[in-house]
Amino acid sequence: MTHDDIAVLANPQAGRGRHRGLLPAVLQRLGAAGRPVRLLSAQTAPDAEKACRQAVAEGVGALVAIGGDGTVHLGLQAVAGTGVGFGVIPAGTGNDFAAGTGVPMNPLTAATAVAEAVQAGRTHAVDLARVTGADGEVRWFGAVLAAGFDAIVNERANRMRWPRGPRRYDLAIMLELARLRPRHYALEIDGADRSFTGVLVAVGNCPSYGGGLRICPAADPADGQLDVVVAASLGRAALTRLKPRLRRGTHITDARVTSYRAKEVKIGANDIIAYADGERIGPLQLTIGCAPGAVRLLR
Repeated sequence: MTHDDIAVLANPQAGRGRHRGLLPAVLQRLGAAGRPVRLLSAQTAPDAEKACRQAVAEGVGALVAIGGDGTVHLGLQAVAGTGVGFGVIPAGTGNDFAAGTGVPMNPLTAATAVAEAVQAGRTHAVDLARVTGADGEVRWFGAVLAAGFDAIVNERANRMRWPRGPRRYDLAIMLELARLRPRHYALEIDGADRSFTGVLVAVGNCPSYGGGLRICPAADPADGQLDVVVAASLGRAALTRLKPRLRRGTHITDARVTSYRAKEVKIGANDIIAYADGERIGPLQLTIGCAPGAVRLLR
């Protein structure tokens, strides 16, 4: 790889494969930048992340992720804090980082915008969130970290072998609603103790997760801060009624929902595995800091 090359990470399974046929056209549009375009080879997520890191270490000119938030998440681990230009071609079920950072939602339009940005040497500085686990491992995320009911549902769905597809997630929601119980969270916002007992915790760099659920509706990935949204103890009926309001972001007007702005957040709770950009991060305790301008977005 040279500093002229555009390295491309493509997930053909993203969005249940609906954009798979577009890959040649997307690569052709990226090639309009007049630079060599190299498709990274990877069979698994760890392989994909390793290939991205290797491309960046070798001095690649730009890294482009074609897929959903999971694919973007892998690319971010490699480019965060490096100054290497990062292009996003939305082709997933959830494209929340792309939506939150002004990337065109049409894959071909996005590819043209990336090529033009590469040609012009133009990037936009966008914040990322930096997560440090109890073991000291650092991960980055672009959209939202969930550490409440949604994270519990995600963990349950990932353990299930049946059914396939979206119905598995629906069943996981039903099973976890049946055993819903408030948890005690040790929460620290910029050094102030905001500990509470409740069912929902989200830390947002961008407004939405889960394919357009505006959990942190006021989050701005260029303001140098994270948005934190928590919900106090809600029963099954109240939580079920709150969920449809997430798409519009109107849940934050509920008296049981509290929002904060923060540069650093510390979250601790028993038996919770956090998820960010839809990907498994690890057990709480976590420290999450805003890293202003940590990624140079090509758009």
